[in-house]
Amino acid sequence: MNTDFEITTQGPGLYEFTRDVAHWLAGQGDGLLTLMVRHTSASLLIQENADPEVQTDLVNFFSRLVPPTTDPAMSYLTHTYEGPDDMPAHIKAALLPVSLSIPVRSGRMALGTWQGIYMVEHRTSGHVRQVAAHFA
Repeated sequence: MNTDFEITTQGPGLYEFTRDVAHWLAGQGDGLLTLMVRHTSASLLIQENADPEVQTDLVNFFSRLVPPTTDPAMSYLTHTYEGPDDMPAHIKAALLPVSLSIPVRSGRMALGTWQGIYMVEHRTSGHVRQVAAHFA
């Protein structure tokens, strides 16, 4: 069983789509869910969904870890023609997962109590991101 999820972003951040995935899996049996973001400047994470400060802190941490190419510390980067946020977005996507595997039991993802599924936008502009899903 396959589908694609579309997540509209408004710039850097974690965009939860756990409910969309849960709704798609409802009524299914046991198996393994695989998700993969179809972009080279975005990532996927399983992360806490109880306190939004966690998401803010993660975005701020990765922004400090990999600043835009306008930062003097990033002057060594050569891929700059798509904007000062593009190559840093590729680096962040190389550091974070772009696919996830989640066990499914009786049509429900085996996530922990405070865990949610997030698409992580690394670019400063909004985008429509696609996440491919496969359940078997």
